[in-house]
Amino acid sequence: QVQLVESGGGLVQTGGSLRLSCAASGSTLRITDMGWYCQAPGKQRELVAVISRGGSTKYADSAKGRFTISRDNAKNTVWLQMNSLKPEDTAVYYCYAKWLYSDIYYYNENDYWGQGTQVTVSS
Repeated sequence: QVQLVESGGGLVQTGGSLRLSCAASGSTLRITDMGWYCQAPGKQRELVAVISRGGSTKYADSAKGRFTISRDNAKNTVWLQMNSLKPEDTAVYYCYAKWLYSDIYYYNENDYWGQGTQVTVSS
């Protein structure tokens, strides 16, 4: 079992910045990827950024050049630095973690989600 707790969302003006944080607890040793997804009303949940345990990153096109994802494996924490925010960034942002155990005899994989944190960018 993994629990994810997000913080850092809020209201910001166009062009402003926010820093989202997500702390994982529980069975954290086997967490592999962590990331951030967003979901606006009436839309699908979409990937914003993902980072592997080794630090490899991937971003949505809309996030490239503006957002930066980072993590500290020792602290079981992932951050999303959001700069140059636009009204279209307004959404609920969810922390994500993939938990995996695999060997020759057994395989188990689970996805965990935080409760979401609201980001609102005013025009």
